Amino acid sequence: TGLTFSAEVYTIASDTWRAATNMSRPRFNHSTTLLPTGHVLVAGGWDSTGPINSAELYDPSTGQWSLTGNLNIARAGHTATLLGNGDVLVAGGTGNSGVLGSVEIYHILDPTTGQSQWVGANNLQVSRVGHSATLLSNNKSTVLIAGGDGGEGTLTSSELYDTTTGQWTLTGSLGVPRSF
Repeated sequence: TGLTFSAEVYTIASDTWRAATNMSRPRFNHSTTLLPTGHVLVAGGWDSTGPINSAELYDPSTGQWSLTGNLNIARAGHTATLLGNGDVLVAGGTGNSGVLGSVEIYHILDPTTGQSQWVGANNLQVSRVGHSATLLSNNKSTVLIAGGDGGEGTLTSSELYDTTTGQWTLTGSLGVPRSF
């Protein structure tokens, strides 16, 4: 199932992997996001009981993990997109109630202390899991969500998130349904 506490670090210069300290909780199908601070945010995923809401940070300078507050909703198979302002947009996935349309944002309050919070955001127009999320290059203020599975099958729909207004808008459909 891929359920593990373990983590590994890749070193570009030597093209090698090495073991890192273990995460605080075993998980799979979680998101991993490199933050501007150099820390790595690991959020959600599955454990042996189902979707989880825990999140933790890896500090490469110390090699240690620390808990960073729970997601508002347990989820797995979601996307986590680093926004231009350093926040992370977490969208969709699978939760205890099935495919999710909920969205939340990981917001760093103080980069020096690591103080942060999870803030709810407007829901997706279409609930989805296994979709793609891409920060577009138009001033890094728009995220494109495309495809995924809506619980009734693979989707062709896509939507845009405007980081300045916090609103989702449906946009053009994919030519072929796509997920995962």
